[in-house]
Amino acid sequence: MTYGASKSLPTNLPITIRQCFNKADIEEFIEFPFRLYNSHPFFSPLLRRVQRVHFSADNPFYKRNIVRFYVAKRGKRVVGRIASIVNYNHLDYHRDSTGFFGFFESEDDPEVASALLAQVEEDLKAAGLQRMLGPMSFSTNEVCGVLIEGFNEPPMLMMPYNPTYYDQLLISVGLKKAKDLFAYIYELQEHLPEKVCRVADIAERRGIKVRKISKKGFMDDMRLFKQVYNSAWASNWCFVPITDEELDFTAKELKTIVNEDIVAIAEFHSRPIGFLGIIPDFNPVLRAMGGRLNPFTLIKALYAARKISAGRLLLFGIVPQYRNKGVDALLFREVHKVLIKTGIKRVEFSWILEDNIPTINMAEFFGGVLYKKYRIYEKLL
Repeated sequence: MTYGASKSLPTNLPITIRQCFNKADIEEFIEFPFRLYNSHPFFSPLLRRVQRVHFSADNPFYKRNIVRFYVAKRGKRVVGRIASIVNYNHLDYHRDSTGFFGFFESEDDPEVASALLAQVEEDLKAAGLQRMLGPMSFSTNEVCGVLIEGFNEPPMLMMPYNPTYYDQLLISVGLKKAKDLFAYIYELQEHLPEKVCRVADIAERRGIKVRKISKKGFMDDMRLFKQVYNSAWASNWCFVPITDEELDFTAKELKTIVNEDIVAIAEFHSRPIGFLGIIPDFNPVLRAMGGRLNPFTLIKALYAARKISAGRLLLFGIVPQYRNKGVDALLFREVHKVLIKTGIKRVEFSWILEDNIPTINMAEFFGGVLYKKYRIYEKLL
């Protein structure tokens, strides 16, 4: 598949970097990937109207963090984009003098990538930071990494897909690997492995109970998820706690697509200790709509929605003191009972840090197989 670079474009035109200040600039930022991916069958863009909200003051991430959006132009043509991100939530939590780049897209041109990243470096140095990390769009709680293996299958919801040349392009302009992220695929079986059921039974005998969430009490349950998640992943590499404002913002979107029968909370003496949620993969719907909402794309979306056959284990966490007690097996067993009735035939466990051995072991314990890899890059400033 050839991406949207134009071979007829004069290469002697200088690269200019333009910051996005107004709605017209943001529109250029949003539109560039639609041309770059040139109707690639795996391109799964959010609706343009949704992106406009994400890149506006309505997004609570901007309340105390600094984000600057840029497009690279060769002449009048947009040839790349990037965002520089000073995440004060991250800095308060880790105190590691690290800033980020995100929303990176570029034609296969080291001059373009170098100019974009140089602009981010300038922003981060001006903020007194000493390391650049990315892509993270906006943080580890959202879309992360560059796909480096597994290009033969489309991405699942909130997972990136990009041209095959991105890895070499970023390395060629001075970045190096910081961390790889793994995705495992589980082809749904009618019955879970016996060892999973046995471990789940042990957890149940210990008094651990599992209940499904409800749409009626959705926000209350999402706050329980935040509590579990922030405790479960507190020591993870580059983790940033979810704020109440970010939870409220994201939960509004999740509520429209979540199936409460495959999202469950584990409790011990009525206290939440674990959370597992599989979200139907709505990327086929997004691909059918092509970023636009109109009567024609709505019809295509309704048709695509009926054929959704995959899900992503997006919401997951077990508080530290209840790990290795079968909570994960019990949660998955209870959700699995419903999964086989939903039409979902495969589940992606993602993303998992390459050195998070307990979670990798969990994915393989349930029958998952490693099928995609993503990479986060770094550079000292």
